[in-house]
Amino acid sequence: MSEDQNTKTAMDLDTAFLKSKRGILKVAEMGTLVVAFVCFSVASTPTYITATVLEFLITLLLLLLYILKLNRRLTFFFWPLIDVFNSVFAVVYFTVLSLLALTTYTVTGTLVGGIVGFMTVGLLCVDSYTLFKNITFNKPRSDTQNQDNE
Repeated sequence: MSEDQNTKTAMDLDTAFLKSKRGILKVAEMGTLVVAFVCFSVASTPTYITATVLEFLITLLLLLLYILKLNRRLTFFFWPLIDVFNSVFAVVYFTVLSLLALTTYTVTGTLVGGIVGFMTVGLLCVDSYTLFKNITFNKPRSDTQNQDNE
């Protein structure tokens, strides 16, 4: 086999995304979700554990989608809009979840998990604002996706 064939099979990574504002926000969201997961796990509250793990996995999949540049290959979805919907629904869900955790806590882990959940809500609000600011519906899809990495 020649070297040219080996280089074509390698996956092209977008490491610049991790250094962008959105990449840093996604990593920060995942960090707060892990902290909330640990706090809820210590407190043994399965409902809160499930919600944090589910949102962590969704955020991880979106992060991998952008890092592996799959959003440019899978063009049948408008990925920034899906990301906005995820962020908005997660804001609503985690606001309710954090309020419930703060009002019904019996263990300190639930209290800390609720506070970290509100930090996650703040990060998700910033993420949805920056995404929605970049989405324009009157430009071609390629122009909008190039704008997303800024």
